[in-house]
Amino acid sequence: MDEQDNLSITGNAPLENGEDTMPAAGLISQYIKDLSFENPNAPAIFQNPAAPAIDVQFNIGAAQVGEEVHEVTLKIEVRADAEGQTAFIVDLAYAGLFGLRNIPGEHVQPFLLGEAPRLLFPFARRVLADAVRDGGFPPLMLEPIDFAALYLQQSENQPQPTVSGFGQA
Repeated sequence: MDEQDNLSITGNAPLENGEDTMPAAGLISQYIKDLSFENPNAPAIFQNPAAPAIDVQFNIGAAQVGEEVHEVTLKIEVRADAEGQTAFIVDLAYAGLFGLRNIPGEHVQPFLLGEAPRLLFPFARRVLADAVRDGGFPPLMLEPIDFAALYLQQSENQPQPTVSGFGQA
């Protein structure tokens, strides 16, 4: 057998110890951790013709929950008020388990706080829209969020960001 026959599919020389050292990241599972919808002024709020002002806050947290497994939680809080009355309040904690193997240390936090929330957001957005719609209001469709840019902005403001997350935007 010559040297060329001994190369792996990726073109890299095979490892003598048989270990896989290629970096890998993947979504294992995603789920709702917590969901709360409040409509404290029903039914009067449905008779208020004013369009509600909507305030959206979010936060991202990450924690290692096992060897090579991290949980990323995207928390979204929405409050809608119309003429001094609360129309609705929604609190959603949407999470995902991510497997990270052979990722260099300096890339773990940018992945967990930038890329992982990007993967979770479309699903969290749908859960939020459905909750608002099921509460009797038009579905709330949040605009896409550039989590990587927000992470970079936060890391510039804080020289040593922590894996626990970054603040509200």
